[in-house]
Amino acid sequence: MSIQYINFDGQIIAESQHIANIDSRALRYGDGLFETMLWKDGDIRFLKRHIDRLQQGMQTLQLEESTKFDEFFLRSKTEELIRKNNMLGQQARVRLTVFRAGGGLYSPDTNKPMYCLQVSRIATSLRDKKLGLIVDLYTEFKKPYSDLSHLKSNNALIYVMAGLYKKKFAYDEVFILNQEGYLCEALTSNIFVYYEKVLYTPAITEGCVAGVMRSVMMDIAKSENIQVVEAQISPEIMKQADEIFCTNAVQGVQWVMGYKQKRYFNKISRIMQDKLQHWPDGEQD
Repeated sequence: MSIQYINFDGQIIAESQHIANIDSRALRYGDGLFETMLWKDGDIRFLKRHIDRLQQGMQTLQLEESTKFDEFFLRSKTEELIRKNNMLGQQARVRLTVFRAGGGLYSPDTNKPMYCLQVSRIATSLRDKKLGLIVDLYTEFKKPYSDLSHLKSNNALIYVMAGLYKKKFAYDEVFILNQEGYLCEALTSNIFVYYEKVLYTPAITEGCVAGVMRSVMMDIAKSENIQVVEAQISPEIMKQADEIFCTNAVQGVQWVMGYKQKRYFNKISRIMQDKLQHWPDGEQD
């Protein structure tokens, strides 16, 4: 098996190399955030949107040097790592983790950032479009919402617990509720619900991550004259919805086929999938 490499704060090292020490704020407090992206056709899809979200998140967490992580930096560092791992010409999942350097207790010693960049191969065809997801609601723990909820934070215990539930019952995806019991997001995706010719998605104020693909879907829907409403959504809508689909930066659009005894159509999700294939990376009016 060939050695895989990562970029740890500017150094290309074997991914098996030990990099964390006991004082690492990433280890002790989850003090940081991350971006998961798709490398396709020699570039990162929707890179500008990822950079905008990353820099805004770093500023929210009072991490310095956010402008260092610009499009040129991330594109060039990713391409370097893609070459090192012999992945040229392939699709790859890219994960950038940015965390606060130094030690300290809850109060940091410094606000300087460190980063870790990883790439991994993904299948070209991620899922047969004819086969949708089977999902369930995860209700044991709920996600609290605040002005930090929209960040892709390294604090991920709610997702770990939901992931254990998903694995135990062999679901394709599970939906997480917010503290009030309304739909928040899926384990790895944002949620869209098509009901009575309107496309609903949980509002950012409901605690969901501000997904890059979520914003792309809203732009595509606008171009197709599909009304999109960001809302507080009761999970009861899943019993009446015409369609449900999930979106994230790597998988794109994944349609939900079933929830309990309910089965869904996939007309709108197919439209979104097809449009996404050729959707420009820049925002459209």
